[in-house]
Amino acid sequence: METSKKIAKILLEKKAVKISTDPPFIWTSGIKSPIYCDNRLLISYPKERSIIIDEFKNLITENNLKFDVIGGTATAAIPWAAFLATKLNAPMIYIRPKPKGHGAGKQVEGIMNKGDRVLIVEDLISTGGSSIKSAQACEHEYDASIVGTIAIFTYGFEKTKQAFADAKMPAYTLTSFESLVEVLDISDQEKELVLNFSKDPEKWAH
Repeated sequence: METSKKIAKILLEKKAVKISTDPPFIWTSGIKSPIYCDNRLLISYPKERSIIIDEFKNLITENNLKFDVIGGTATAAIPWAAFLATKLNAPMIYIRPKPKGHGAGKQVEGIMNKGDRVLIVEDLISTGGSSIKSAQACEHEYDASIVGTIAIFTYGFEKTKQAFADAKMPAYTLTSFESLVEVLDISDQEKELVLNFSKDPEKWAH
């Protein structure tokens, strides 16, 4: 939990995460949310970036994740996958949201072998869709074995947990929406209001 709170504080301090209940943020999907997360901002901070990569390394060790290739989802997770691959001296690929419309028409970019074990890297997990589609692309093109997904942050939606369970793919994160709320300097009543979002995001603002 201490690591989770430490990373949550970094997200807040560097304004990668913003909280507002009145007015709330409106996502592209139309969902009204008390939180906006943009972990792409963190790549600009060397000290905090190093902390996150070190904690990714610890996460991999603690969960005994054995892999051959690190795979970053395009586009936000590509730098994180690159930082981690450099730290671990590991091969890296990245996965497009869909196959390239010209040339070789590949969805997986980089070099890997048939049957390689792939660790998917995300900057954040919301629905889990990009992780699962990336895993499926690696399985389809290379008959890969997916070790799981690691991410900086998760919203912790129940539908997302179920999606990963259905895909039989474990997901590991450095921090979560719940940990973020714990370190916020707001009243208990406000914390309860914000936490209710992760329980039912579609109905939270209605």
